[in-house]
Amino acid sequence: MDYRIEERTLHFKQPAGTSRGVYTERKIWLVRLTDGVHEGVGECAPLPDLSCDVSPDYREKLEQFCADFCHWAESEGDPFVESLGDSSLTDSLRSYPSMLFGLETAYLNLLYGDKLFDTAFSRGEVGIPINGLVWMGNYEEMLQRLEDKLAQGFRCVKLKIGAIDFEQELDLVKRIRDRFSFHEVELRLDANGAFPFDEALYKLELLSQYQVHSIEQPIKAGQWAYMAELCRESPLPIALDEELIGVNDAEMKSHMLNVIKPRYIILKPSLHGGMQGCREWIAAAKSHGVGTWITSALESNIGLNAIAQFASAVYGDDIRMPQGLGTGQLFTDNIPMGLEIRGDKLWRVDR
Repeated sequence: MDYRIEERTLHFKQPAGTSRGVYTERKIWLVRLTDGVHEGVGECAPLPDLSCDVSPDYREKLEQFCADFCHWAESEGDPFVESLGDSSLTDSLRSYPSMLFGLETAYLNLLYGDKLFDTAFSRGEVGIPINGLVWMGNYEEMLQRLEDKLAQGFRCVKLKIGAIDFEQELDLVKRIRDRFSFHEVELRLDANGAFPFDEALYKLELLSQYQVHSIEQPIKAGQWAYMAELCRESPLPIALDEELIGVNDAEMKSHMLNVIKPRYIILKPSLHGGMQGCREWIAAAKSHGVGTWITSALESNIGLNAIAQFASAVYGDDIRMPQGLGTGQLFTDNIPMGLEIRGDKLWRVDR
């Protein structure tokens, strides 16, 4: 088995704003594995200032892991998803989730072709419900993006908040509820850690007037005691996202959920341990009565396709909870892939 690494820069159609800053372009690494006859491609896409495996020597580390992987695959010879979980290779890659996810995807693609998993979604028979994502911007920009998502037929809308005046963000939430009841439109919020702890509960109480489904990461990650207090006291269900980054040991995952006791965790394979690590998170969440859903993290269509198929594999053919899989429309120079959004669902289609 051999490999090749291809570096690409993707460009956003419009700046993507979060409370941590604004993205205008996105660097990714494509890993191509070949057995001399077939080829599989996967995407390694760490996020600057967020991923735990970002480093100046990212390419060099990826080269070494690819070489190690090729040696492992030739010596083990078992299907990746069955045997890697207990291997020494997984242990060495736990701290490099974006690399692990890229290698998982490439190997599944090499073994099974376009259908990474044998599911109804992978076969193009059903779509996966997704949320419509409203990026941060000024008030007028966010309002227009919100109107666009509602006009497209999304029944679940996610607003990224924390970058503009809170009263204006509260007004956006109110506008949704003035027009649509919570039975008609599910509303999710993502603060990306923007609230100071001493203001967070007050803001959550104001937001709770509008029947919000959940809020992601209201305060910065790494404050377990504060987050646990918010989860106890908040009138809104709290979902963890950034809090999960860098927690790569299975026992520590369970310990974190036991301490913080969130209502939900949101899983991104590129950030949270690849597919293998996300399976561990899902198992730990089930044991603690914590809900989960899966989202992409600004990957190209290659990564998005793998994440969507993975979601269909772990949640089954009848997914009811909207997943966060609508980011494939963000780039001017995205990689063509058989993905299509129809209404509020993501579908796989023949290319």
